[in-house]
Amino acid sequence: MENRVHIEAPLDKSTIANLRAGDSVLISGVVFTARDAAHRRMVDALARGERLPVDWRDQVVYYVGPCPARPGEVIGSAGPTTSGRVDAYTPQLLGLGLKGMIGKGERSPEVVAAMVKRGAVYFAAIGGLGALIADRIRKADVVAYPDLGPEAIYRLELQDLPAVVAIDACGNNLYHEGRNRYRRPVEL
Repeated sequence: MENRVHIEAPLDKSTIANLRAGDSVLISGVVFTARDAAHRRMVDALARGERLPVDWRDQVVYYVGPCPARPGEVIGSAGPTTSGRVDAYTPQLLGLGLKGMIGKGERSPEVVAAMVKRGAVYFAAIGGLGALIADRIRKADVVAYPDLGPEAIYRLELQDLPAVVAIDACGNNLYHEGRNRYRRPVEL
């Protein structure tokens, strides 16, 4: 069995500094959810000078719109959504102190630059594992924007959610490194 780093959210500087692209992690602690509709609403609120419903300092956001819970369950399937959907909003949240993001897929160069500037990390969770991930969520409460349904902001308590450090705080990018490792010249 491969070694996995156990980390606790919210994140501290020491934890972030020790994570490297490619590290397998098990995330426990408190994270918040937000997808594109919630991000848009938060950025609009900031533009109006309003306070946000979550203090994002040192927090981790999970890009997910969970399915409704069946009776007796904490939450329904909770697989990651494509992170690029919120790239337009992410640098502003990083500026508010956001330190970690969980999702799937690549991030824009602007997001990676903002991550390096602000000392943040991006974790990739595997799409298609929504049921497994739901089993790692011990508690789920809507804390803002309930009218958005599954895109509301939830406060989740996690126990050992599996992920991989896709982009570390130095800007090392597993998506690029992985492709480069296996790229071969075409011989004609």
